[in-house]
Amino acid sequence: MRRASLLLLSFFVVYSVQSQTTWKADPAHSFIQFEVSHLAISTVTGKFTEFSCELEARKNSFEDAKVVAKVNVASISTENLTRDKHLKEDDFFNAKEFPQMSFVSDSFKKVTDDQYEITGTLTIRDVSKIITFPATYSGMITMGDKTISAFKANFIINRFDYKLKWDDTLDTGSLIVGEDVTVELNLELVKK
Repeated sequence: MRRASLLLLSFFVVYSVQSQTTWKADPAHSFIQFEVSHLAISTVTGKFTEFSCELEARKNSFEDAKVVAKVNVASISTENLTRDKHLKEDDFFNAKEFPQMSFVSDSFKKVTDDQYEITGTLTIRDVSKIITFPATYSGMITMGDKTISAFKANFIINRFDYKLKWDDTLDTGSLIVGEDVTVELNLELVKK
């Protein structure tokens, strides 16, 4: 009986490992962008050019998938070298002391055919907070020997919650750089 139980347990362990599928973001066809208000009348946009995102799923529907994303903070680009240098300093990201941002999912729920709700821990600098945001599934195709799927997502964070603390103001009292940052994700994932 004990031997049969061990064999059955081994089968389930092997089956669950074999049925796990890994998807990796294609950096040439994926992006992480952000937008924040500037001078209370316009916006500044930027992006991170170096990042990784890996998704593990047991089903092609991606229900209960696990996501791990890592971003190289020093890869920030707003197309302005002076501003980028400031963003890497302690007023904002402090890239030297905190070189990486990360997101690790706790929940990946299918809401409709193409809508998901993702919950997980976002870490910026030394602050980790749980966030929940919607994601849109764009579909899946096969090209040659590659299977590709894609997701898009948007969410807003308050930069002060993550110690991005620069708070200079205009004469009107408005912040030069707004506190709310809109993050936009476009991920093209290749099945491994």
